[in-house]
Amino acid sequence: MTDTNHPSRPDLPTLPIIENFSRRAAIKGGFATLGAAAFVAAISPLRHAAQNTSAGEFMQNHYTELTPEQKADVIARLEEEAKEKYGAEVTIGDDRPIPGTKFVYAINLSVCNGNGKCVEACHKENNHDRATNQSYIRVIEMPKGTMDMEQGSTTYTGAVPKDDKFYLPVQCQQCDEPPCVDVCPVKATWKEDDGIVVVDYNWCIGCRYCEAACPYHARRFNWKQPEVPAEEVNPDQSYLSNRIRPVGVVEKCTYCLHRTRRGKLPACLEACPTGARVFGNILDPESNIRWLLENKRVYILKEELGTKPAFFYYFD
Repeated sequence: MTDTNHPSRPDLPTLPIIENFSRRAAIKGGFATLGAAAFVAAISPLRHAAQNTSAGEFMQNHYTELTPEQKADVIARLEEEAKEKYGAEVTIGDDRPIPGTKFVYAINLSVCNGNGKCVEACHKENNHDRATNQSYIRVIEMPKGTMDMEQGSTTYTGAVPKDDKFYLPVQCQQCDEPPCVDVCPVKATWKEDDGIVVVDYNWCIGCRYCEAACPYHARRFNWKQPEVPAEEVNPDQSYLSNRIRPVGVVEKCTYCLHRTRRGKLPACLEACPTGARVFGNILDPESNIRWLLENKRVYILKEELGTKPAFFYYFD
């Protein structure tokens, strides 16, 4: 089915979009599309995840259909589950977009030195699995003179910065034309009014279509139950953001909406020792990010794909 708001592009996979976005309908559609054997293999992690799914979680409606009372019940259940599974007292908020706000990010590549403090901060702030050292940010060590990401390395070692390199942090670009949203067969991911692309982690079926569609490799799949020691759990959480995600779902950067929708800055920005990161509301004419975009020569990644990122890069 073609979305009239997003005309078909030859670079995107042709995948089914199911209008009745129930999980049962998705499974039925998946069998019809892939064939039984292929579909069973594709949802293998989901079958393992289902063993740990509570009755309350299974019966839960899509986030956008929950009433305030139902949301309160869901959040209370998730807080209790966090206490049982991780031994941590957490508070999960339902942070909504601030009217008149569109969040935009920019990075000054002239001063980013590849120290990786942003990666580390993301790991801790967003309650990532400790064993896999997961993060929503990759810092790519790039040869000077090119923006071709294929020539870079995310596993660089040694002292930084190196004279013949520059450093390119990449995370979710919060695209205005997000291919990851277009391909989700159950509409578990969507773009909110402040520009942030979110996932209902209790609605995601783990098919990983969105992960495959993202040209920036910005989505992560939870192959196993995340392990975070109780004393390291960030207790300040939000439903669509940094609560510990279940096994068998895809997750992503949300510009730390549990912070930014409360007037704070993203954790990765606060951790950056060089001041390379700039974040703010592009609709505010007095904001630093607005001034920067109006006065600097900025770049976006993979412009030719037409995804319209809300994430910019520049050099001084």
